[in-house]
Amino acid sequence: MGIIINLDVVMAQRKKGLTELAQEVDITMANLSVLKNNKAKAIRFSTLEALCKALDCQPGDILAYEEDK
Repeated sequence: MGIIINLDVVMAQRKKGLTELAQEVDITMANLSVLKNNKAKAIRFSTLEALCKALDCQPGDILAYEEDK
């Protein structure tokens, strides 16, 4: 897939753990882990908005496009 999720990088930069972020965003740790490990097939805009608010970042900090090889 050409969309890369850099959530783990942004979380590390902001020094936010999985448990803390899951509580702030009101998402299960399992679903957040799927996002963090770049295994997600989709993300709701409301979830993306909550992540950006909790991490004080822009959607482009979390999502990137990389052409398939």
